[in-house]
Amino acid sequence: MLKRWGLALVLGLGVACSRPNDPIVIRDNTLHIENQSSRDWSNVVVTVNDHFRGGVPTLAAGGRLTAPLSQFQTAYGQRYDFTRQLVVKVEVTATDSKGEPVKLEMGKRPAR
Repeated sequence: MLKRWGLALVLGLGVACSRPNDPIVIRDNTLHIENQSSRDWSNVVVTVNDHFRGGVPTLAAGGRLTAPLSQFQTAYGQRYDFTRQLVVKVEVTATDSKGEPVKLEMGKRPAR
């Protein structure tokens, strides 16, 4: 019985102490953005490497945005070419449902 409690405690601590998922992930040339807040976001703009942009009008609380990197483009219509470039920076800006600004950067945790 004591062994079971010990195992349950160790497993529970492992889950509680595990690092949460990054809100911005690039996998298989696809950008995944997760709204980890409890508020909906509006006017979501995603900028890759300071030049390539895309976005959505809204992203629900707990929702995900998934988009191929090839769909991001510059103001001149040039599309992101993942065979010629590396992603070095991703920035997400939006406004939450209370009118507060939202800003995420790849590799950085949002301030809480």
